[in-house]
Amino acid sequence: MSANRLIYSRRFLPFFLTQAFGAFNDNVFKNALMLMLAFTAANALPWDTDLTMNLAAGLFILPFLLFSATAGTLADAMCKTKLIRALKLLEIGLMLLAGAAFYYEQYLLLLGVLFLMGSQSAFFGPVKYAILPQLLDDKTLLSGNAWVEMGTFVAILLGTIVGGLLVGVANAPIWIGAVVIVFSVLGYLVSRNIPLVGEVHQADPFKFAPWQQTKAAVSISYQNRTLYLSIMAISWFWFLGAGYLTQFPNFAKTVLGGDNTVVTALLVAFSVGVGAGSMLCERLSGDKVELGIVPVGALGLTIFGISLFFSSPASITTELLSLSQFLATGLGWKVLFDLLFIGIFGGLFIVPLYALLQQRAEPQQRARVIAANNIFNALFMVVSALAGILFLSVLDLAIPEYFLVLAIMNAVIALYVFSQVPEFAVRFVIYLLSHTMYRVTSRGLEHIPAEGAAVLVANHVSYVDALLIGGAVRRPVRFVMEKAIYDLPVANWLFKAARTIPICSKQKNEVVYEAAFVAIKRELDAGNLVCIFPEGRLTKTGEMDSFRPGIERILAETPVPVVPMALQGLWGSFFSHHGSGAFKFKGRLWSKVGLVANAAIAAEAANAMTLEQEVRQLYQDSVESKRV
Repeated sequence: MSANRLIYSRRFLPFFLTQAFGAFNDNVFKNALMLMLAFTAANALPWDTDLTMNLAAGLFILPFLLFSATAGTLADAMCKTKLIRALKLLEIGLMLLAGAAFYYEQYLLLLGVLFLMGSQSAFFGPVKYAILPQLLDDKTLLSGNAWVEMGTFVAILLGTIVGGLLVGVANAPIWIGAVVIVFSVLGYLVSRNIPLVGEVHQADPFKFAPWQQTKAAVSISYQNRTLYLSIMAISWFWFLGAGYLTQFPNFAKTVLGGDNTVVTALLVAFSVGVGAGSMLCERLSGDKVELGIVPVGALGLTIFGISLFFSSPASITTELLSLSQFLATGLGWKVLFDLLFIGIFGGLFIVPLYALLQQRAEPQQRARVIAANNIFNALFMVVSALAGILFLSVLDLAIPEYFLVLAIMNAVIALYVFSQVPEFAVRFVIYLLSHTMYRVTSRGLEHIPAEGAAVLVANHVSYVDALLIGGAVRRPVRFVMEKAIYDLPVANWLFKAARTIPICSKQKNEVVYEAAFVAIKRELDAGNLVCIFPEGRLTKTGEMDSFRPGIERILAETPVPVVPMALQGLWGSFFSHHGSGAFKFKGRLWSKVGLVANAAIAAEAANAMTLEQEVRQLYQDSVESKRV
């Protein structure tokens, strides 16, 4: 299903609108309150404005630290649709209380409502992301996340702007109260159309124990290193985003020499960028969660973060510039351009990571994994505020210099995460290959089991066969590869990162030969996919060689289904043996490649001869279809 069709689907649209209305309402309420506390209520509270503003920010974020784990446990234990509806009903009650507090100008009560709204948002966060895998299939999961991220940032932007505008109108408290009440009611009514998803089997029963549940949620996130480092990467983005957003007012005033309209333009550029990047991620990924885009996002965040440092003017005028005057300076458009692309690459960075959390987390623990993510997100935003104080106040850096530090830190942290989880780097190389030198189309990959062990067998044409197959198949694949190819300089680190299994003939090295079969059995016993090239070597003629009997030993030791596959269009490409008997970096620099799979064959019915015939037939069929 395409992104455009998904947004109109009855299974997704009500959920999308529910979360968008909620994000909009949160920010109308929060921004209107913050502005009233800063101006209207400056003398109505028994402490200074700076303390009030920091207290308000802390009251909203504190519930995410206190209750996220409890929220995740609750979401795992019950029907997520029913929980969303209950939370939206609670929002109506809170907004009625807020409306009354605005009307009677009860600012202490409004601070209490702010804490309660933060609590409601903390309970909504885990269920918002955990319900997506139950509403969508794997093909639309990333698209759904793209829409959610885009909708959230646009709703935040619109809510912030509307909240600011409402403060300036006559009878502002009445209008603010009316808007938040109306949108809370709309959110509940729309939530009534979200399909019931039912409870997840084997989920733990719910009990209210915030501290124990926080420790348990964090512990669950530690169990899978890939998920844990993905959470750290997402949290780093929130650190980075908070670092930029917090400095926008002072950056606009003291560095750019702009007034409040320039601040709004900076916020719009960043928010629109994240929304656009989220949707671009869906277009670039196709219909699968493509982790290869994450390094692209990280690279862009660093490049345009550094560019923003160089976009700051050397001096400013004494009188603050309006937006039109700021844009006329020449650097104005460049600053907005940099922020737009920081947002775009931020969207490319986080959307696949959110989809990864949802896809790889155990269903009965999914909401708690999201809750752990929310806890770390909140902690990183607190640390971001402390980092701003350290660099700007203690170390006395200028704001552009602080942005440069953030860009460099982003590069260091991204390199660390990618070195610890090589899957990101592997998928990045695969993505580059499949979108530059090769254009891969696939057919029949639905025959590959969605879960559980299986062996994939394919013909062997080029040095990049494994990368192209790995890029097309949704699940991670462990490849068995001729040791001579595995040991190629430069490529070796990539094969190691992909946990490729090297093999050679028994006569050449019996130790390597036996170790390969031990590794294959271990991977299959763990429920993974293993891909082998039974010809045992690259073709030097473009024709398939006979299949060796090693596949029969694999199936005898671990009986699993076998999926026959054929690669077509690679002969004569840059990484094939075409034109000589040795690899000499020659041939086409661009190739259109076909990958076709057939129905799985049971282990007892599979042998080298049968599988060879299947793969030959698939290869010939694909060749004939191409000719037609």
